[in-house]
Amino acid sequence: MTHPARVSTNNQPPVVGVHAGLDAVERHFHARGWTPFNFQRAVWHAYRNGRSGLVHAPTGMGKTHAAWFGPLSEILAGDVDTRGLRVLWITPMRALATDTERALQESVAELGLDLPIGKRTGDTSTTVRARQKQRLPAALVTTPESLSLLLSYADAEAKFRALRCVVVDEWHELLSSKRGVQTELCLARLRRLSPALRTWGLSATIGNLDEAMDTLLGRTENPGLIVRGDEEHVGEKVLDVETILPRDVERFPWYGHLGLTLLPDVLERIEATDGVTLVFTNTRSQVELWYRSIMAAKPEWLGTVAVHHGSLDLAIRREVEAGIRSRRFRVVVCTSSLDLGVDFSPVSQVMQVGSPKGIARLMQRAGRSGHQPGAVSRVVCVPSHALELVEFAAARRGIAARDVEAREPLHRPLDVLVQHLVTVGIGTGFHARGMLDEVRSATSYADLSDQQWQWCIDFVQRGGSALRAYPQYARLVEQDGRWHAATTGIARTHRLGIGTIGGSTAMQVRFGAGKTLGTIEEGFITRLRIGDCFNFSGRLLELVR
Repeated sequence: MTHPARVSTNNQPPVVGVHAGLDAVERHFHARGWTPFNFQRAVWHAYRNGRSGLVHAPTGMGKTHAAWFGPLSEILAGDVDTRGLRVLWITPMRALATDTERALQESVAELGLDLPIGKRTGDTSTTVRARQKQRLPAALVTTPESLSLLLSYADAEAKFRALRCVVVDEWHELLSSKRGVQTELCLARLRRLSPALRTWGLSATIGNLDEAMDTLLGRTENPGLIVRGDEEHVGEKVLDVETILPRDVERFPWYGHLGLTLLPDVLERIEATDGVTLVFTNTRSQVELWYRSIMAAKPEWLGTVAVHHGSLDLAIRREVEAGIRSRRFRVVVCTSSLDLGVDFSPVSQVMQVGSPKGIARLMQRAGRSGHQPGAVSRVVCVPSHALELVEFAAARRGIAARDVEAREPLHRPLDVLVQHLVTVGIGTGFHARGMLDEVRSATSYADLSDQQWQWCIDFVQRGGSALRAYPQYARLVEQDGRWHAATTGIARTHRLGIGTIGGSTAMQVRFGAGKTLGTIEEGFITRLRIGDCFNFSGRLLELVR
């Protein structure tokens, strides 16, 4: 394991000795009336010196600029051929990918660069996918699943061999999940295809920084660098946490999860602010119930209240996000679909209904308001029952002490490894010895035993001891020492199922005229009868067929 160096930017003078290209970045900042923070300069110079690392700074303090302008300075200096993929930006959510693509494009346009920047997620159109199949843009914003899909094609080596930088945004959100392990394996593959690759992670809310960075960078010879911006700006970034107390404590419920008892207090605080309010709940059904309750209490707000969650159609989600930016909406009731990184400057306050299930998540959601340096991030906590009053009080103490939960990485999930082996096998193929070394370079599999490796190989070759009688589970075959897809059908089927996000089968929800509203779990629909009504997308719908 590498031991990270730490950079505290508290009271440090600006870094001098500007590399070629970084002077243009400095001029760009000053032209906009900005002064780069010391932690941003530290990241730029570390990147130009060939370093990888982890940036930890409060939400809205410019982590995106810290990670982006290092690679961009190389391009400004003329050191990089921009024909083909050079920068890969991995985000955990599609909404964040859209916002990041826009931010990168804006900075490139302001600098007058002709630099193609694109996005590849599950929402990407077939037209754009076809264009990217011919040539990827110089900078690509994507998700772990879409990256795995790109690695499943035979031309992956040609597409990624000149990659110079990978940025993993909101790394804490991926770290302690199988999606994080999937990302680790993808990064190990990219480092094999492009040995000089530099990797930077971004996070605002993580307690175990050393472990998080070790997991991100894998088993590499070069030590990583932790750059902290939170110490530099502790006096500037203010997080205001308020908890709504019930007017009659004796009548406040001891259990429940809806929180509608405090609806009048929530409406008062919404009316008292001039900006947009995001009301976070923990479930999609709770979003629909809160939207309906707000509209019943304030029918005059029709057209200024919206819902946002992952089941809604892409066009609806984008319309809501645009409405937040334009201040068309005064209230948006949402789930974790708006948790991360999305820059909505008009948001003046956030409300959390029910337990946030952790200090880091509450801080993350609070950061959707005041999403710029020096601004106050304001969150109003809405308990749904009496015990959550204690939970919110504990969260306030934790935030004040900056005592954020650690995100523990997963250890050797073999199901993720099996899927990754098939992904690489149907693409470029692999030799077993070289692939084992590559897999062990990922921190989660550093101590993978030979016996466990052989079990995985047997599973992709025969389906393991349980499924060897079924030929469809013989996914890979070995030929001349190289493992590759058993059939073209195996490759097609595998690509349809790439990913580690579990879930029920979903069905599309449409109006009779054909407009798509989103998707809903098949299990929910099967419990309804023709003529039954349900709430979805802020509407009361009737099941027709």
